[in-house]
Amino acid sequence: MFLKESKLICPVCKAKLFDLSTQLKCLKGHSFDLSKQGYVNLLLDNSHNKRHGDDKLMVKSRTDFLEKGYYSPLRDAVCEIVGDNQSVLDAGCGEGYYTEKIAERNTVCGIDISKDALKSAAKRCPDVSFAVASIFCIPVQDCSQDVVLNIFAPDSNGEFFRVLKDGGRLITVQPMENHLFELKKAVYDIPYFNPGVEIEREGFDLVSKRELKYSITLDTTEDIISLFKMTPYYYKTGKKDQEKLSKLNSLTTSVEFCVLEYKKK
Repeated sequence: MFLKESKLICPVCKAKLFDLSTQLKCLKGHSFDLSKQGYVNLLLDNSHNKRHGDDKLMVKSRTDFLEKGYYSPLRDAVCEIVGDNQSVLDAGCGEGYYTEKIAERNTVCGIDISKDALKSAAKRCPDVSFAVASIFCIPVQDCSQDVVLNIFAPDSNGEFFRVLKDGGRLITVQPMENHLFELKKAVYDIPYFNPGVEIEREGFDLVSKRELKYSITLDTTEDIISLFKMTPYYYKTGKKDQEKLSKLNSLTTSVEFCVLEYKKK
């Protein structure tokens, strides 16, 4: 019988997984059911009492906000750097906003720790292989990827190095110091700047650095709140400060992204 090889590996024994239509299975017998949405859960810690990654509220808020095109210059810049005909791992793909565009010209696999995010991503990108998995234990073969993307997601330098081919590229996006500063001013009595962007990375040479700086104007309270809810600030902010945004019907804020492209040594 012909077995269709998956792009993913078994999280238990690290052997290749094969696509059996309704499940992925390795030759040692470990099997993982495909969800009805099309993703597979390869996260070994499946505690029902622990929230893994972004919840439904954050996913919906991010989708509502991103679909308005506020971050489309960033998506276009990332797609340009990735190029065409690459095998791409989107590490921390979220709801698939960036994944969808990149998959138009490349073969893409996406992982995220959030089931809620991947339900949205799989619906958006039916031809992409998605897995619930940790960035710190990526279920992908060694030296198998041309490109790893890491957009506003946790960093796992050793794993990125492992899965990239020799000479493969790592593309990261980090917020710069003034990113969303006016939004924070509207919420906090003493707003703070983001930490500086770290450039040096073990095992990699920097190829390019691109800074995107512009302003966005949110003309509805809903968009303002969606932006805030999709950030980590929301869960670290008390109800009193959160409610300040419900009184605004317009907000102009800076957005600042640093896109870094590295090559594996």
